[in-house]
Amino acid sequence: MEQGFVCAHAAARLLANPAREAGAKVRRRFDGLLAAMQRHRHRVDGLGAVLDHFRKGAHSYRPGLFHAADVADLPRTNNALEQVFGSQRYHERRATGRKTASPGAVLRGPVRLVAGIRTRLKLLSGPDRGQVDPERWQNLRRSLDRGRQARTARTRFRHDPEAYLMALEHKAKQLIVPS
Repeated sequence: MEQGFVCAHAAARLLANPAREAGAKVRRRFDGLLAAMQRHRHRVDGLGAVLDHFRKGAHSYRPGLFHAADVADLPRTNNALEQVFGSQRYHERRATGRKTASPGAVLRGPVRLVAGIRTRLKLLSGPDRGQVDPERWQNLRRSLDRGRQARTARTRFRHDPEAYLMALEHKAKQLIVPS
C-alpha cells in the first residue's frame, strides 16, 4: 500500500511541475515513472491492478497532461478554469441584474468573455490596446454580424412566416444583371 502511494505522489509532484520545466522534459520523466511502475508492479502485491488502472488512465489523458507546462499563465487544472469562467458569469450577472446569461452574452460571447477575462488578468496600457490586427478584428466583426443577421431572420420568420417566405421567393426570382 505504501509503495502505491509513493508512486501516486511521485506522479502528482511531476505533473505539478514546481520547477517550471518544459513540457517535453516533464513528459519524459512521467513516462519513466509509468515504466518504473510497470517494472516494479510485483512490489505492491494486491495493488497491481490499481497501478494498471492508473497507467491506463494516464495514457488516455496523456495528450493534455503536459500542455500547461508549455503555455505560460495557463491555469493548471479545470478547477482554475472553472473559477475564471464562474467569475465572469458572476460579474455579468451583477452588471446586468439578471439571474441568467444575457442575450448579449450569447451574441457577443467570444468578445465579451475574452475582454472580461483579459482585463481582470492585467491592466492594459494605451500601447497594449493599440496592438490589434485589423484584419482579424474585421473577420471577428463579420462573424458576429452574421450571427446577428441570422438571429434577426429567425425572429422575423417567427413573427410572420408568410411574409418572410414571400420576401425570400421575391429575392430568388429577381434577375441578376451582369456587370
